[in-house]
Formats: sequence, structure tokens, C-alpha cells
Amino acid sequence: MPKTFPRLMLDHALQRPDAPALREKVYGIWQTTTWAELALLVRRLACGLAHAGVGRGDHLVVVGENRPRLYATMLAAQALGAVPVPLYQDAAVTEYVFPINNAEVGYAIVEDQEQVDKMLELRAQCPTLKRIWFDDPRGLRNYAEDGLDSIDALVATGQAHDAANARLFDDEVARCQPDDVAAMFFTSGTTGNPKGVVHTHATLLDRASAGQRFDKLTEKEEVLAYMPLAWIGQNIFSYAQWLACGYVVNCPESAATVTIDLKEIGPTYYFAPPRIFEGLLTSVMIRMEDAGSLKRKLFHHFMDVARRVGPALMDGKAVGLGDRIAYALGNACVYGPLRNTLGFSRVRVAYTAGEAIGPDLFIFYRSIGINLKQLYGSTETAVFVCLQPDNEVKADTVGVPIDGVEIQVAANGEILVKSPGLLKEYYKNPAATAEVLTADGWYHTGDAGFLDATGHLKIIDRAKDVGRLMGGPADGAMFAPKYVENKLKFFPFIKEAVAFGDKREQVCAFVNIDFEAVGNWAERRNLPYAGYTDLAAKKDVLALVKDCVEKVNADLAADAMLAGSQISRFLVLHKELDADDGELTRTRKVRRGYIGEKYQVLVDALYGGKTEQFIETAVKFEDGRSGSVSATLPIVDAKTFPSVKAAA
Repeated sequence: MPKTFPRLMLDHALQRPDAPALREKVYGIWQTTTWAELALLVRRLACGLAHAGVGRGDHLVVVGENRPRLYATMLAAQALGAVPVPLYQDAAVTEYVFPINNAEVGYAIVEDQEQVDKMLELRAQCPTLKRIWFDDPRGLRNYAEDGLDSIDALVATGQAHDAANARLFDDEVARCQPDDVAAMFFTSGTTGNPKGVVHTHATLLDRASAGQRFDKLTEKEEVLAYMPLAWIGQNIFSYAQWLACGYVVNCPESAATVTIDLKEIGPTYYFAPPRIFEGLLTSVMIRMEDAGSLKRKLFHHFMDVARRVGPALMDGKAVGLGDRIAYALGNACVYGPLRNTLGFSRVRVAYTAGEAIGPDLFIFYRSIGINLKQLYGSTETAVFVCLQPDNEVKADTVGVPIDGVEIQVAANGEILVKSPGLLKEYYKNPAATAEVLTADGWYHTGDAGFLDATGHLKIIDRAKDVGRLMGGPADGAMFAPKYVENKLKFFPFIKEAVAFGDKREQVCAFVNIDFEAVGNWAERRNLPYAGYTDLAAKKDVLALVKDCVEKVNADLAADAMLAGSQISRFLVLHKELDADDGELTRTRKVRRGYIGEKYQVLVDALYGGKTEQFIETAVKFEDGRSGSVSATLPIVDAKTFPSVKAAA
């Protein structure tokens, strides 16, 4: 039988009917769905959707946290030849309008009342949206909107429809072919409207299987599904690979319980963007600062041992007997308990992707015995392009091309990829498709980088963002903003950064402090503050950030190619950058161009030599209210260093 998602699900149900497929934590108790139970649920949902008019080629949006019945509806839609379109559950109503209208979506499966309210609100702007089903009925008892019903009702309808049409489900699954469209993912839209990335069963499953072979994944893996369904990374690790391997996917009770649920499950296979690893490390360091002096000394002593010895042990290299003994003692006293506290005591393979991860952050996790690796890919490539082999892990590369992948580096430094996992097209956007896909099958990634002498890929930045400094002592030097921003964000006190410098004499930056980390730091120094805006403007905090900036500058000075990207001036923003304010994408990527325009007065102040600048900014609060935040922001000069090459 051809490999499609519904077919794989049915194969697992046939071969291992009583094995767990999904778990969900409900009111503190883990509930298990076996493969046989999942197959029956998918069958009834598919028949219910067919009764409602869902057919081949129709688009169905899925909005919510990771929930077993949302996964089941995606499988049910695919069984009918329909196309699930997952969207971000935390998006504002206005952000749904373009994808729903662009894909002419007629049906929506959502998690709860919050998502129902959003769908009902946008109906006037989205005339094709006919039916909405919800998973969680809380708060929805008195809703009587046309076309609104529960998934329970959909299942009941499907059961009756299945009884009257016994061959419907099996015949529809048999019609599904690997080259049929399986899902559509909308890009984050850092510039302009998002684009619908169309993937087939073949493209997604080919890359899922390639990753499975690379890391020798089996049905025994445990995975925690806590990232948004709309993110391609979540879909590959917790959906495509779940069906390719047959392992168990665990759905947390809520976003607030993820840390607790992580410890309870103890995943063996883990995936997260760098910001998750940054957040976990920040929480550890905050707790250590609050610990007694003896515990702090013990922690820092053994962490020095870990940094010196851990990565070599992880890579299978020879280590002296004394170091092995010291590391074993550290493992008993510090690393083991720390892995357990983080929920990583059973992790066999962990990946980070989506953004570059700071080398020190990366080395920290590997040094305490967590097999953290980097991968390279995108929505358009079904994620897996390059992976890091065990014992060949480098902090500054993203691995080697895996099965089926070819890589070329264009004359301008852009990386081109040929892979069986490439997108079919951008939906209703042939011009954009032609821009990224060549006639002979090469995909333009838009990333600048190169293959090193060992065949590992190194990413510098987005090709369009790599610029040049003009005028001044660094005239003509390369400027790689994301590279600079990521180095700043390694520090636990810095949450976000935005660097400017293309076609300018020097580099300047906006910084967002990490409110929790800096707040804890301030409290230990008896430094009072009234909120984020007040804390961000404190002289002591500015000095703290300045120290971080100057450490980054010293590091950049050691790289002859990027020494010109040192930050000359910076300011700490009066508010946190927020996706609801349009400053970040839903995957927390900085919208640098938009921010530059929105805060043009601050950019002008940085480059105009001012020492401070007043700013007032409109903001949206979580409860939907609008307001404004104003402050006079100090502008700080940072020390820069001579290039090592120049000094030599």
C-alpha cells in the first residue's frame, strides 16, 4: 500500500492495536489513546466530516494546543483527501483573515471557547467559513450559532454515517496517494502577507523517515508535544515522525504545566527552538543565585569540570582518568540532578532549530550529558536538510546534508538545496514559487553560509539581511544582524535584540531585557522597580547590559570577517517586543524592518549622537485593551575592540 498518513496510522492499529499512540494530561491524570482507539476515532471523524460536506481538496483549519482529537481530525481530513491547515492558537483575529480567505477555508476545528470566539468574529470577513467544531465545551453551552457544533457531535454523526456507508472510509483512504497534498503551513510573514507552503504526504514522510534513519528512532521513543501545531517543526516531530515511527506523543495539560509534564514524561526524543533552552537555563541560573553559598560553589566548581570534560565525553573522545573521576562525581552531585530537574534525564537525542543557538548555551547542555544537536531546515524543506551526526557535533555548524539532500553555495553565498522534501508550491502564488524553485529542482533558501572542510554547513545569516558598513573605520565590512543579535541573546539578561548597521558607519542596537532574570538580579541587590519600563531604565541595569554588549564586541573582534559588526551604541527598549504589536512573528522572529520603521525616532537618536530620546508607543494588552507606554530612554556608548587581524 502507498505510504500516506492515514495508511500508516491504520498499519500501526493493525500491527500493535493496544500500544499507546497518544497521551493527554487531563485534570492532572495522563489519559492514553491506543492505536486501535485512535483508528476508530479517526474513522468516525472522517465519516462525520464527509457527512458535513468535506471532500477531496477542501481546506480545514485546525487551531489549538496539542490535543489528541485535533491530531485525529487532521488524520480524518487527510483520509478524505482534504487538507488540514494548522494556524497559531495565540494569533489575533486579524491574523487569521488572510490565510482563511487565501485558502478558501470552509471548515474549522478548534480547541476551546477562545478559538470559537475568534472564528465567529471573523466570519463576516471570511464568507467561505461554513462550519466550526470545538473540542473543549467549557463556556460554550449557551452558544447557538449556525454551523457551530462539538467534536462529540461530529463523532456521533460520523458513527451513524459510517454504519450507513460501511465502505466510505476504507475507499477514501485507498484513494489517497503519496503525491496528494497532505497539509499546508503558512509562513511567519516577516515581510508582507504569509505564504501557504503546500506539502504532500511524500515530501513530509520522506523527510520524517530520513530523520528516523539518521537517529535510529523506534516506536519506543517518548515525545512531548508542546509547540504550536502551526509550526512545521512541531508537525514533523510530533505528527509526521510519530506516524513514521509509531512512538508515543504526549500532550501537556496546558502551557503552564509544560515544565511539570516534561519531568513526568521524561521524553527520549526532544525538540525545541533556542528560546526554550535559553529559558530553561535562565530559570536554573536564577535558582542557583538564590541558593546557599556552599551549593553555589559546588555548582560552579563542577560546571567548570563539565565545560572542560563533558563535550569530549559526549563525542566519545579520550579523556584522562582524573577528569573522568571528577566528571563522574559531578554527575552524581550536579549534572544528574540538574538533568532530572530539567526533565531531560531520559533524553537520547535533543534537537534545536528555528534560530541559531549561542555556542555557550549549546555547550552547556552537552557538557552536562544531554545529547543536544542542531539541525537545519525550513517550512519549505519539510525541516530536515542537515543534521549533526553523533560524535561530530560542532557549536558553530548545523550538521551535514542527510539522505537525499544536495547542497550548492551560489556565487553570492546563498545556500541552494535539492531534496525530496521540497514544497510542492506556494498556494496561489506562482510568482513566489518561481522565485524560490528553479526549473531543475533547486530551492533558494535565502540563507547565506558555506560548507566547511569537513562537509558541515555553517549559516551566517539571511542572505537578504547580510549587509555592509559604509564609511567610518569599518567601511566595507560585513554586517550580519542576526548573528550579532543571537550572540547578545545568549546572555540570560537579554531576551531580544535588534541590530542596525547596513549602509551605515557603525552598528547600533535595541535590547529587550529578560524581565524575570533581570528582576531577580535587581531584587538580590535591593534595587526597587515598579515594572518593566522602570527596571529597563535603571542605571545599574544599563551597566549590566553594557557589560554583555562589550563581551559580544570582544568576541566579534576575534572574527576578522565580522569584527566590523561590533555594537557602538545601544538602548534598552521601554517595552517588550511583542507579536501582538506586530514586532515579532508568531515564531518569535524579529521583524527588523517593521521595528526600524516603527521606532525610527530611536534609530535616528542612536545615529544622531543623542544621549537620550523620548518615545511613546501604542500597545495591546492581553485582555484586548489598548494603551500606551512612554519613557525617556538613555542611549549608551559601548566599548569596541580592534580586530584581531588588524592588531596582528
